[in-house]
Amino acid sequence: MSGEVTVTGFGVRTAFGTGAEALRRGVFGGIPSFAATTRFDTAPYRTPMAGVAPDGPDAVEDWALRHALAQCGAEARDMAGLRPGAEAAVLLGVAGDSTSVTRYWRAADRHGGDRHREGQGAGRVADAVPARLAELFAARLGLTGPRLTFTNACVASAAAIIHACRLISSGRTEVAVCAGGYLVEEETFGKFDSGRALSRDGMVRPFSADRSGLLLGDGVAAVVLESAGHARRRGARPLATVVGWGAATDAYHVSQPHPEGVGLAAAARQALRLAGDPEGAALGYVNAHGTGTKYNDGAETRGLRSVLGERADAVPVSSTKSTTGHLLEAAGVVEFVITLLSLADGVLPPTAGYTRPDPECDLDYVPNRPRRADARRALTLNAAFGGANTALVLERPR
Repeated sequence: MSGEVTVTGFGVRTAFGTGAEALRRGVFGGIPSFAATTRFDTAPYRTPMAGVAPDGPDAVEDWALRHALAQCGAEARDMAGLRPGAEAAVLLGVAGDSTSVTRYWRAADRHGGDRHREGQGAGRVADAVPARLAELFAARLGLTGPRLTFTNACVASAAAIIHACRLISSGRTEVAVCAGGYLVEEETFGKFDSGRALSRDGMVRPFSADRSGLLLGDGVAAVVLESAGHARRRGARPLATVVGWGAATDAYHVSQPHPEGVGLAAAARQALRLAGDPEGAALGYVNAHGTGTKYNDGAETRGLRSVLGERADAVPVSSTKSTTGHLLEAAGVVEFVITLLSLADGVLPPTAGYTRPDPECDLDYVPNRPRRADARRALTLNAAFGGANTALVLERPR
């Protein structure tokens, strides 16, 4: 790496609320956020459960994705001490705010398509365009610089962070603001329900023998990344250093991971090699993708064993989706913040809901309770439909 990448600010919001303290109470406390959502009618589906903020349908209108992204982005910018007008690359990981499309067509049906398309509905549809969301995000934060949006599903915001690290380490930019967001809405909820991916018992039990699926959750976060030199020159305090990153595709199946976790292992190896630690000797924690589904958890376990070898039994691994739910496009950046907090606080977040071991999942999963740990480095992993995989290695400041 020609330039060290530091983290100098973050903003985050999940079903637990806004900011680091909300994560500490919920995620690190091992408290699942799942409840029956009233955001839309769940009667047609097998479960009403999701990890959503207690805001109801009216508040969701006010907390559209563009507003939530701007809020978290402003928190990250202010924590880092960046001023409006700063030159910074903006990289976003989203699928677009599809709720606005649904509302648009429903309103068009009620009021007449042509007349509605000529009115305010067209402006709302613009929020569903990923590139438009990036423009709105940058404008709200007053940032200048290149913009790029990633839409590659559950690795989208992790991919945004990786690309930003490449830009900074190569000297092509000195500051980048990366963000991602997903808010639970009916269209995606219905798709996961029809695929029988949602948990049958209203809980997410990653790596546990009785796991029965995932649940979706609200998540939005933003992080400020910059070169170490730039941070020093302006007196910014580094929260962590990103010392390694990797991305790989196994293309085994449209929705299932390779049974041996080949893609995730390849991404992790890339990240560890870049970090100068190919064997993972300095790793003290792994924040797993850990969806709580039958195929993912076994494959991820085997992938980690292939990467860590004899050290696999000694490295704690946990899934914070057991508390937040699966945040889809936001998973990478929110779990990046959780991993950063774990290093800063010296606490490992637990895998909540864990009941009994599965022979296919035989690592140390930090079951149900947080654990004190003096970890210097941590690895955070994400995977997506189509076989996309990402890995990031964070190191706490010395």
